[in-house]
Amino acid sequence: MLKFARIYLIPGAVLQSVMIGGGYGTGREVVEYFSNYGTRGGVFAIITAALSIAVVFALSLEISRVFKVYDYRNFFKILLGRFWFLYEILGVLLFMLVIAVIASAAGQILHAELEIPPYMGIVIMLFAVVVLTFYGRNLVVLVLAYWSVFLYGVFITYIAAVFLVFGDSFTNQESTIKPGWFTSGMQYSFYNVTAIPIILYAARAIESRRQALLAGMAGAAIAIIPALMLHVSFVTQFPTILNAELPVYDVFLRLDLGWLKFLYLIVLFGTFIETGAGTIQGFVERLDGWWMDRTGETLSPKIHALVAGIMVALAASLAQLGIVALIAEGYGTLAWGFLAVYIIPLITIGIWRLFKHGAEPEAVGSE
Repeated sequence: MLKFARIYLIPGAVLQSVMIGGGYGTGREVVEYFSNYGTRGGVFAIITAALSIAVVFALSLEISRVFKVYDYRNFFKILLGRFWFLYEILGVLLFMLVIAVIASAAGQILHAELEIPPYMGIVIMLFAVVVLTFYGRNLVVLVLAYWSVFLYGVFITYIAAVFLVFGDSFTNQESTIKPGWFTSGMQYSFYNVTAIPIILYAARAIESRRQALLAGMAGAAIAIIPALMLHVSFVTQFPTILNAELPVYDVFLRLDLGWLKFLYLIVLFGTFIETGAGTIQGFVERLDGWWMDRTGETLSPKIHALVAGIMVALAASLAQLGIVALIAEGYGTLAWGFLAVYIIPLITIGIWRLFKHGAEPEAVGSE
């Protein structure tokens, strides 16, 4: 069972943990890319995103397995050769943006709930992310995987409560499809799949092509189902929810269930921390790969923690822009850059490299 989880569940759980962060965990990202396109339009956009993520995830896991590359620097040397650094330029911008979104959301929620200065959310996040990064890959993967289980439990309880309290609002909503849902679903997948090369450190247990393909499909489902839950819950609050900065938080206020809101705030703040840690761990893996090439050794835990601290501190300045602006402008712009640097090379050069490498009949289908 442990081997099954390491192969088929943990890569998807870690991907979800990195994806879900500030925009996903607060619901703002779901509103921006799915719910804005209507009740059915949002569902179609989610299905589009899920299929796109599954293809990219499966292909990336297979390339990682075949060429034994588990950090994004060496992964992109397979796809882009000497131009691998193009991903890193966009990747660092995305790292900063993701952590800024998380910091902004954490500060707003702590201020709303406890009336403490927003900067305290950033301080707490900084400390927790640095500690996780200091203790390394194994702890990060373990925390991200188990927290994903807790998150699913809270989300299932949340969606059940929404149907109990607002069920009539859901059935009374007009079924709508607004144009642009396909483009939006693809755009959502373009910038979210960019987390895949960052979390390849969680896919070392995959040993065959069949495992890589199934893990990619399972991972896409694990990562996207919470978005579907959130969209369905937001339908009950149309159209006012579309302008909310923290849509999930607004729904919890309307549910007026203190115990459930408390659980949500715990899981959300924990998600902020794990998203920051999971993202920065990917950058640390890249630095370790570079240092290993130069010296034959990895960087020390103290250097890992220092890198984490610097990245969180730099991203904090971006948090002042606010969640809506960060998600609508920053994510949407980067999505097209990652299409050119990652997705197109993956489905062209990546497939060609796999074909050139040759089939491995003895490994295919093995468990």
